[in-house]
Amino acid sequence: MNAAIHETHAVDAGLLGSLLTDDTFWPAETQSLSETGLSDSFIEGLILKSVLSVGTLSGRSLSEFIGLPFKVVDPLLDVMRTRKMIAHVRPAPFNDYYYSLTELGQNRAAAQMKQCSYVGPAPVPLSDYVLSVEAQSAGLEPVTQDQLRQALSGISYQQDLLDFIGPAINSNTGLFLFGEPGNGKTTIARCLTQCLGQEIWIPHAILDDGNLIKLQDDAFHRPAPVPETAAKILKAQEWDRRWLRIQRPTVMVGGELVMENLEVRHDARSNICEAPLQMKSNCGCLLIDDFGRQRIAPEELLNRWIVPLENRCDFLTLPTGKKIQMPFEQMLIFSTNLDPGDLVDEAFLRRVPYKIFVGDPGPDEYRQLMKTVARQMGFPETPEAAEYLLSFYQKKSRKPRRCHPRDLLKQIEAFCRYRQLPLGIRPEYLERACRSYFSDL
Repeated sequence: MNAAIHETHAVDAGLLGSLLTDDTFWPAETQSLSETGLSDSFIEGLILKSVLSVGTLSGRSLSEFIGLPFKVVDPLLDVMRTRKMIAHVRPAPFNDYYYSLTELGQNRAAAQMKQCSYVGPAPVPLSDYVLSVEAQSAGLEPVTQDQLRQALSGISYQQDLLDFIGPAINSNTGLFLFGEPGNGKTTIARCLTQCLGQEIWIPHAILDDGNLIKLQDDAFHRPAPVPETAAKILKAQEWDRRWLRIQRPTVMVGGELVMENLEVRHDARSNICEAPLQMKSNCGCLLIDDFGRQRIAPEELLNRWIVPLENRCDFLTLPTGKKIQMPFEQMLIFSTNLDPGDLVDEAFLRRVPYKIFVGDPGPDEYRQLMKTVARQMGFPETPEAAEYLLSFYQKKSRKPRRCHPRDLLKQIEAFCRYRQLPLGIRPEYLERACRSYFSDL
């Protein structure tokens, strides 16, 4: 009966959290050891390693460190004290104590470190992570034209791109952005994640069949605040501290990508696994930049994506040899300067149905872009600068790129600082910058 009550409470708490916010998933605080999905021995080992790594800790500080409620950790501390693995050092506020390891506890902690050196928030079971991805996947809410326009408001682009990119996002399939370098393909791809909606929850780590997979990565996951309602209802509505609320991730990789980045990587010394890039980008965006210039053949990389793109799930191999099925729920974008038809065969192009060309800016867009960049960099308004450059392109039979105003004005800015001159866009400055920037080697 008590187990049923705890289970009902956890479900209701999760529903309450999601109803009071825009979040489609809310990790409710665990009420008992059984709700964590972890064994007593695993949590005991994590406690021993934490005290060994940090030093003397109070019970509440320890529970905060491993991300579990004090009411779950406190009974375990009593058992471990009875078994003489930890000992009271001195009293702590709020009917608590400071704990340190005994000699037996130090030996056990050292043995646990050899088995797995992970220290930090307790992991969540793989099944909980899978449920969270399904609840938070980007395809739940269709993107509208207004949302897409807002996401791209800070950059310059061709207006007709909206009617191509919007359906591609809503299809939740892969897409190619291709065209000449310097026209903002990578910038557009980064902005698209903003269309995917609210923040999401991810666990710090995942546990399956004794294999610990570290998911949280500071390089891609930016923390987001936990929301509160006006009535402060959510202050009493706690969440499971094993989870972290982040902005929807954008994972970008370029020429450094190798096949190992797409598989579970196991460190034999620490016995900790690192999640592959597609797991870190779940519910967000995975951008393969400069596609075709990786150290591996495009066919090899694309063959790796055929099954996930078709079935929206991926199969990964753990160090024990066990195969696990993982959700493949992200917007997969290939950005390339090359023609997709020259890189991949028809079978793969069918699975990436959207191929969007990002062309050069027209004269009016170039003028507006030049004006915007000059204002942002602090240059006085100089409309004739854009006309000078457009004439230069025509004379030299060159194509304008969206990166040119920024790059050329940066050179002028550096020249003015070197000569200790006031910022200005004069013809001789533009000529000097063009001669340096466009020199034929």
